[in-house]
Amino acid sequence: MELGQTIRRRRQELGLTLRVLGERAGCAASYLSQIESGKRAGVPSDAVLLGLESALGLKAGTLIRAARWEETPGAVRREVGEMVEAREAALELAALLRGGVDERGRPTGALDAAYKSGALRRLIDRVAPEPSGAREGARGKEGGEEGGGEGGGMLGGVVPMRVAGVRVPLINKVAAGYPREFTDLGYPARVADEYLSVPDLDDPDAFAARVVGDSMLPEYREGDVVVFSPTRPIRSGMDCFARIEPDHETTFKRVYLESGPGGAEVIRLQPLNPAYAARVVERERVAGLYAAVSVTRRV
Repeated sequence: MELGQTIRRRRQELGLTLRVLGERAGCAASYLSQIESGKRAGVPSDAVLLGLESALGLKAGTLIRAARWEETPGAVRREVGEMVEAREAALELAALLRGGVDERGRPTGALDAAYKSGALRRLIDRVAPEPSGAREGARGKEGGEEGGGEGGGMLGGVVPMRVAGVRVPLINKVAAGYPREFTDLGYPARVADEYLSVPDLDDPDAFAARVVGDSMLPEYREGDVVVFSPTRPIRSGMDCFARIEPDHETTFKRVYLESGPGGAEVIRLQPLNPAYAARVVERERVAGLYAAVSVTRRV
């Protein structure tokens, strides 16, 4: 708030006239009127400002800081204002992202709602406004050589992931339908044509895969990129990438660790889509379970 506005608002809150405030602060009412209206060239001296702070019961330094801000060049004020706006938008975006997943990292639908309403796009533009024409250029690349095809486009999800973290290889698809034959496309461990950075993940063996099929709706959609961590302890009820022997099948399901007939350990592979039936397999047939730790969705 400008210096004059600050003085006027506080004076009116206290029910003081210009004359009474002038008497308490040791200056003329006409002088105060010029300060409040912004018609006086320059800013008052520190002595006058300290007297007004005392008379108005303001915290020491309030009016002096306002005066210094008023003396700041316009270009600097605009730049600081943009920084403050970007910071506030970043805090709002962080709150939205936190609300977009539950305590187990699964989508809540908040991001979808924000996208459909346009709120997500507005927040992103406030945090990092795009240069003129940049968005159209990015859209033009999306289906072309640089962005299209099986390996392109997806990693530019809700927000481009430029945060430092583990570089996670994106391997072949994982079926969120019936199990499919697993393939790592012939790459050795941790080598792939495409990577994404995942903050707050310290598992060097983490990997990512695209979801195909609809058996994990509504929480996961076809095309989502899910990151899996081999070091994350598995608990019943987790969403996991499962490798099933002897045919090297893989599937993405919510897993439940249960006991079968005679007390034998079994694993129930539970789709989230009620249109699909659960599958129960013997524990020894499951060659690997890898917990889902994050999901990226194209918007």
